[in-house]
Amino acid sequence: MPQKHSSIELTRTLEKVKVPSFVAASDGKITWGNGAAKEMFGDLTGRPFATVVAPEDVPLVQRQLQRKLQGAPVTDYEVDVFTADGRRRRAEISSVPIENGDHCHAVFGVVLPGRPRDRAPQSSRLTSRQDQVLQLLGEGASTEQIAAILHLSKETVRNHIRHVLRALGAHSRLQAVAKAHREGLLRDD
Repeated sequence: MPQKHSSIELTRTLEKVKVPSFVAASDGKITWGNGAAKEMFGDLTGRPFATVVAPEDVPLVQRQLQRKLQGAPVTDYEVDVFTADGRRRRAEISSVPIENGDHCHAVFGVVLPGRPRDRAPQSSRLTSRQDQVLQLLGEGASTEQIAAILHLSKETVRNHIRHVLRALGAHSRLQAVAKAHREGLLRDD
């Protein structure tokens, strides 16, 4: 009985926190959100937390959840999220595992949202494959390396690079990477 009482007190305490805070089960579904979370994102109870994450950032969020399930004590990362009013914001996520015995069975996390992002990033003009190519260019990969990593022909990679350059209004790979970096289009995963 004392443990149940302490978890009720903890929930009441966390409810008062002004920062959006969540508990997600090991499958990524929200099981609890405080008032600040509900105000910013709506009631997400029973929904996967990735439903409010920008599609291009979902793989990063899923990797971070897997890291916690495999024993990482804390993960901190940034993603774009969508608020209840449909606005896109950059957000810092910090989360820790909630352990039951030796296994992480849930995750507690807080979302520190930045200012609203009024325009969609230019990468929205890119296909997911072209965005992958842009990310690899940002890591300094060559055409041959990108082709090998993505299992594409070199000519297909060159076509994707040409489209990325056009979409960003760049004349070279270096200029495209510099513009993508300035505009926050490169992810830190």
